[in-house]
Amino acid sequence: MSRSVDVREEKGRANEIAILMIKIVWTKHAEIRQHAWEQKLGITKEEVENAVQNPEQTVPGDLTILVAQSRTRGGLLRVPFFESTEERRIITVYWTRKVEKYWKG
Repeated sequence: MSRSVDVREEKGRANEIAILMIKIVWTKHAEIRQHAWEQKLGITKEEVENAVQNPEQTVPGDLTILVAQSRTRGGLLRVPFFESTEERRIITVYWTRKVEKYWKG
């Protein structure tokens, strides 16, 4: 499943904003994991997409994978994804209490 979303990035001056269309693509595995976390903690698909679009922090994962991170529910929502020029492909979704282990800075 995929859909396009507006992502706003500030470029240079405060008043200059470029709008890019980034397609969010869910792998089947990511959909299954999100559903499981929704049942367990109430983590919605919209919450996951927001984490990928506007993460509190993005850290490198394995190889070319990035991990979007957002603090929520007393822990950390982590969303590993692959980014190309056309899309962000969500690989999996998980929540952990180990914020200090994964949070950088």
